[in-house]
Amino acid sequence: MRKDYKTIREVVGPLMVVENVEGVKYDELVEIYQEDGEVRAGKVLIVDGGKAVVQLFEGSQGLQISTAKARFLGHGMRLGVAPEIVGRIFSGVGRPIDGGPDIITDRYHDINGVPLNPAAREYPAEFIQTGISAIDGLNTLVRGQKLPVFSGSGLPHAQLAAQIARQARVRGTGEGFAVVFAAVGITFEEADFFMNEFRRTGALERAVLFINLANDPSVERISTPRMAITAAEYLAYELGMHVLVIITDITNYADSLREISAARKEVPGRRGYPGYLYTDLATIYERAGRIKGKKGSITQIPILSMPEDDKTHPIPDLTGYITEGQIILSRELYRKGLTPPVDVLPSLSRLKDKGIGKGKTREDHADTMNQLFAAYARGKEAKELATILGESALSEVDKLYAEFAGRFEQEYVSQGYETNRTIEQTLDLGWRLLAVLPKTELKRVRDEYIEKYYPQQSGGEE
Repeated sequence: MRKDYKTIREVVGPLMVVENVEGVKYDELVEIYQEDGEVRAGKVLIVDGGKAVVQLFEGSQGLQISTAKARFLGHGMRLGVAPEIVGRIFSGVGRPIDGGPDIITDRYHDINGVPLNPAAREYPAEFIQTGISAIDGLNTLVRGQKLPVFSGSGLPHAQLAAQIARQARVRGTGEGFAVVFAAVGITFEEADFFMNEFRRTGALERAVLFINLANDPSVERISTPRMAITAAEYLAYELGMHVLVIITDITNYADSLREISAARKEVPGRRGYPGYLYTDLATIYERAGRIKGKKGSITQIPILSMPEDDKTHPIPDLTGYITEGQIILSRELYRKGLTPPVDVLPSLSRLKDKGIGKGKTREDHADTMNQLFAAYARGKEAKELATILGESALSEVDKLYAEFAGRFEQEYVSQGYETNRTIEQTLDLGWRLLAVLPKTELKRVRDEYIEKYYPQQSGGEE
């Protein structure tokens, strides 16, 4: 039987102090009962002797502390799990918000997860197809990987997130696949866009959505990504599914962490963020992966908008240390009208070599990927040279490279948000673009692949 405390002494904003408490733990959930029957929730931020500081989820407006009672529940935040969570939409604290019934279950998982033995991890090695050429062909996503998207404010990362959630597939038959989508601190319009997009395309049938709005409490924002990953762990490790977790926007999460840190009067670090920001982000990102002996896997695509497009900002900077690469959206390409505006040269997937090749994608994937990178880099240099010196200063080969760079951006990178390409279509498109160049320029592709895949009718023949 839990004890009720009538020793609420002080309320300042969303913070409440309860005195003379016993056996209370950090992060423990609290229910506050008022005389009129209203119940509010919160969690313990600080325990100091017999005093507990509680952060309220719904705020303190209208709370009568003289008659209110606080009950500490003895556990942290939990998520009720069952196979029926697939196809449902929840709030940031795991309550259904889609008009459907509550999830009936006797199984509750702590959203902070359990420590994973590093020796139990399986190395990521299988391909996930997103249908987006700039990712599949050049910065390939692998099962169990953490591959963030670095965006800027105003760039279309919401459309890209919805496209990946809609199109992502694992290859092979009999493989269960699900998408867990966590929207953190988004506006009503964005939430409406995501929910309508999932319903319109039928993607909701294999997805679990957690929606946290910008006007929800900061403390709820902290729980949303962890709710999503807890759902993913259940689907992956208990139901044997391959799960793709998409979290947008990590910047809103980190800002809430800073707000709560300030409320706790902690010493701030870089840009006011707490000194443990790296550790805190790692507790989210490191829950991706594969476990030996388990069929399922968890792959993460966290999306973050870089303040002032600054890659050295603490959030993208620390994220880059923990994750295996990054997909970067470019404001310059966005202004050119490219959709999605993925800047392929600074983007990187550190595990792409493990998930491509014969039996996974296609034998020529690695060679064509390297050749496309090299040709695009040289083509961009040629275009910049033409801008400065005029096109007449370019050699005939440089003109072909400049043409290749233009066509590569328009045809390969810019595919729109509704086009879903298989990896074979992406690789074939790469060969069609490489056919702009003479065969003698394809120095990074093996001769047998040139003979097999190089289009016979091409403008680049000598």
